Amino acid sequence: MSQHNGTVADRLPPGTFVVVSGPPASGKTTLAQAIAPALGLPLIAKDTIKQALMTVLPVPDVPTSRIVGSASVAALLAVAAETGGAVLESVWHRSRALGDLRDLPGEIVEVFCRCDRSTAWRRYALRAGTRDAGHFDADRVPDEVWNDEVAQPVAGGWAVIEVDTSGPVDVGLLIERIRATAGTAG
Repeated sequence: MSQHNGTVADRLPPGTFVVVSGPPASGKTTLAQAIAPALGLPLIAKDTIKQALMTVLPVPDVPTSRIVGSASVAALLAVAAETGGAVLESVWHRSRALGDLRDLPGEIVEVFCRCDRSTAWRRYALRAGTRDAGHFDADRVPDEVWNDEVAQPVAGGWAVIEVDTSGPVDVGLLIERIRATAGTAG
């Protein structure tokens, strides 16, 4: 895998947002954590914000967890709007995210993490109990975790790069694809 030193030729156009999307446990966080530093962009992740909010807010049940999750996405988008571009990672529900992402002040390249439902569900079940109890991972049902809202890219008219995350991903190749796509976006 090639390493980029952040030369001018390697930089994304200012105001580029790389939106990492996909169902829960499809590999979004792992991928976002790999591509953000390689692209020289900050990573803004919904679950990082949600975790911070759960340290001060009580989250006694699944409905409250959903509210805190929605607040986390709103915070993510507000912070993102103040940056000159970032990697944004979340489970993006298509019907809710479309307008919010379109309102970002810049170009979007969406990286959609695709893996089959059984792989994502197996990964999801394995992580239950490893995250804060306020996520209520063990209390979620498969249709809540994997549904039409999250199992397809948001695809709001911007470029979408689909990545098979059922196995290892060639991050170097993905970085090249993102740079090439962002260079031609808009």
